[in-house]
Amino acid sequence: MTRVVVTVMPREGVLDPQGQAVQISLDRLGFGHVDNLRIGKRIELDIPGDDPEGQARTMCEALLANPLIEDFTIAVDG
Repeated sequence: MTRVVVTVMPREGVLDPQGQAVQISLDRLGFGHVDNLRIGKRIELDIPGDDPEGQARTMCEALLANPLIEDFTIAVDG
């Protein structure tokens, strides 16, 4: 098994209402210096086989990320 970490983030220029809400809340708490806050998701998978990165990419394209509004990165842990 190979541990694969997928990070899914909203594309640049796409509205991120959750990120905006957190940024406003941080501002109210005195952290007004925070800018361009975006919220995404981290997905950890243990994938068997010879091509865990390729399998993860296929999973992202099919289900884990919305290609219209999200980008993803894949990191393979040894």
